[in-house]
Amino acid sequence: MNKDISTSPLFDDAYYAAVTAAIRSEATKLLSEGTVSEVIGYVAGRRPGTAMPAVITDPDRANDLIFSPGCRNNLSLYLTKAKKEVPKSGKVAIVAKGCDMRALAGLIGENQLKRENLHIIGVACAGVYSANSDQAKPLSEASIARKCRECKVHLPEGADFIAGDLPQLPQLTPIEAAELARLEAMTPEERWAFWKEQFSRCIRCLACRQVCPFCFCEQCLCDRNRPQGIESTPRPAGNMAWHIVRAMHLTGRCGGCAECERACPMDIPLNLLNRKMAQEMKELYDFEAGLTPQEKGPLNEYKEDDDQSFIK
Repeated sequence: MNKDISTSPLFDDAYYAAVTAAIRSEATKLLSEGTVSEVIGYVAGRRPGTAMPAVITDPDRANDLIFSPGCRNNLSLYLTKAKKEVPKSGKVAIVAKGCDMRALAGLIGENQLKRENLHIIGVACAGVYSANSDQAKPLSEASIARKCRECKVHLPEGADFIAGDLPQLPQLTPIEAAELARLEAMTPEERWAFWKEQFSRCIRCLACRQVCPFCFCEQCLCDRNRPQGIESTPRPAGNMAWHIVRAMHLTGRCGGCAECERACPMDIPLNLLNRKMAQEMKELYDFEAGLTPQEKGPLNEYKEDDDQSFIK
């Protein structure tokens, strides 16, 4: 019987074991020496293959930390004002994949964090599970997240410590890039119909907002009813307005972690919209969110040589 290549393990378990060991060693040292007050990382979840965020303050618990394909959460969220329940005092260590590093850089650039208050344990990340994959099975071409197929930040440049060595990465067919090209080939009317159909499924649970590191406002404009900016009920017009406003709000800021899409219970391809806006920023302003903090982006800074061709 021929073996299905798409379900074959992409990486040896030794890679994850080495990354886990490096994270545990660094966390134990930092907590024992008092260099940091806490380490934000991942521990094993309740179901096989899963992982969940955890805040470790005791060096004796550092050996609970892990890294596996189930470590999907963008932990930078736990450093924002949106997560007030996470205690933070003194210097904090955080485990970060490459896409998480872009979020940290963005938050530092927006004065939400101070780099000197962070010790970043970067992970040489080969990829994580997609949203609906069976996490009890090894990571495979069939189960790897779409964002990981065309990731450009497998190595977390700028981290204080890098856990593990990156294994040889397989050549995987990019799915999101192909889907984005398909949408680009449509007429404006066809694209509008596509997104209208996608957003019609939205139940306005706001999971996309809750997992986004850049939704750190203590009161969201979209929750206000005096005046009401956006209809709060899950109706077509309000859904369309909510997702367009959110995409515009993230333009030039989104780190591409795709947590919004993973958390969406209705499987709306939100990262496609975010990637489209990032593409526009690159084409119009030669700007993209990176690993280096930038104080101002093109949409919150005026320059005399800005493109004004959109003005009719």
